[in-house]
Amino acid sequence: MAHELSSLTIAPLGTETWEAFDALVQRHNGIFGGCWCIWFHPDGPERGQGAEANRALKKAYVEQGKAHAALVMDGDEAIAWAEYGTPTELPTLHHRKEYDATKSADPDYRITCVFVDKRHRRRGVAELAITGALDQIARAGGGLVESYPHDVTNQTKAMSSSFLYNGTRRLYERLGFTYDRPKGLRNCVMVKRVGRRQD
Repeated sequence: MAHELSSLTIAPLGTETWEAFDALVQRHNGIFGGCWCIWFHPDGPERGQGAEANRALKKAYVEQGKAHAALVMDGDEAIAWAEYGTPTELPTLHHRKEYDATKSADPDYRITCVFVDKRHRRRGVAELAITGALDQIARAGGGLVESYPHDVTNQTKAMSSSFLYNGTRRLYERLGFTYDRPKGLRNCVMVKRVGRRQD
């Protein structure tokens, strides 16, 4: 299912784009076993109570303006997203204890999850989604952005792209992020300062 990257557009996740986001997640059985991309949001009674509860929680966050993502759109269809938010909006992290022990300060924003429709992988769409998230962060005032990609630099065995929930270190390096420190066995902290953008 080929497409020109130039024909794709970026839209923010919101009530107007919820149906397109919803359809993308439905096509992939709720993503990672019905997560609905709420794992990084604050813990609460609904979280982890199954795909429908997770979906309702994600929709509520979107309606409250507490869930942000850059959606890559192919016409009216969402084919990828990059989730981002403030540490308050997205407080949950893998390897949290190590992360807290090694941090000097919290970032202004973090990019926590990048997902590409299985029909569109390995074509540069993930890069487009992350660039879209950085652009939306710049419009919101910019600041220090962190992400936590998989560091497969010294790995001999390839990881399936379906497990790379936040892309790879090389991908973020191409987008101007710098390596900060390791996080867990196969992840790392990457940082980039994004300037404010006024249109």
